[in-house]
Amino acid sequence: MRTLTLYTRPGCHLCEQALLVLDRVQAELPFQLVERDISAEEELHSAYFDRIPVVDLDGEELFEHFVDEQVLRQALHRCGQ
Repeated sequence: MRTLTLYTRPGCHLCEQALLVLDRVQAELPFQLVERDISAEEELHSAYFDRIPVVDLDGEELFEHFVDEQVLRQALHRCGQ
């Protein structure tokens, strides 16, 4: 199963919007969703603090600031082949 990681922090409205898209896609296409709170780790905070939300699929960054649902679906279909 593919792993999709959402780098986020509390109170981030863009992160909440990204999560809605991820939940909608996950209802149809299987993947493990991992949320990483960048405020909990200094290294993550330094790497992502002005870029969140950041979404990666199996370690490859796909999006920052917003999630394109169509592109996400295409990436998950490609990975499934």
